[in-house]
Amino acid sequence: MKMTELKAGDKAEIISFKARGEIGARLISMGLVKGTRFKLIRKAPLGDPIEIMLRGFFLSLRLSEAENILVEKIGHSHSS
Repeated sequence: MKMTELKAGDKAEIISFKARGEIGARLISMGLVKGTRFKLIRKAPLGDPIEIMLRGFFLSLRLSEAENILVEKIGHSHSS
């Protein structure tokens, strides 16, 4: 599934990327690599951007970036 399909509180693991070139390099430089686990914290009222938490920090991503990240949902947490 795409990262954009997750809901607030969902926990997931990155399994692959569709992005190449500059966008792919940017995602990797932000620490979004295969095997990374994260939690989707919230989506903006209009859905863009989304905020995730990984490795102890918060990261905001545009929908156009998150659309390129394929994930596997591994759980859900009700607390942010």
